[in-house]
Amino acid sequence: QVQPVDSGGGLVQAGGSLRLSCAASGSIFSINVMRWYRQAPGKQRELVAAITSGGSTNYADSVKGRFTISRDNAKNTVHLQMNSLKPEDTGVYYCNADLYRTPLVRGEYWGQGTQVTVSS
Repeated sequence: QVQPVDSGGGLVQAGGSLRLSCAASGSIFSINVMRWYRQAPGKQRELVAAITSGGSTNYADSVKGRFTISRDNAKNTVHLQMNSLKPEDTGVYYCNADLYRTPLVRGEYWGQGTQVTVSS
C-alpha cells in the first residue's frame, strides 16, 4: 500500500507564506512526477505545480513567481513553498504521486488534502 500524506496547511493573511509537505510511504520502487493540485469551493481541481525526478518544474500561470515546488528523492517527499499568498489561493491542496511500486507496476496516488485559507 502507498499513501502520500499532506501537511502544512492553515490560515494566513494575504501576503503571508505557508509551506506544504507531502511524504509518500509504503512499497515504492521509484517516483516519476510529484504534483500539487488545489480545489477551491465550487471549482474543479486544478494543477498548481509539478516536479519530475530530475528536478524539472512547471507551474500554473497564477502562481508563477510566488510558489516554489521542491522534492527530496531519498525521502520520497515534495514541498510547496507558497509566498505572497492571495485570497484566491484558498482551497484544499492535494499531493499527487506518479510512481512505480515495482519496476512494472505504475500508478497514481493522492494525499488526503490539506486546507489553505488566505484571508484578505
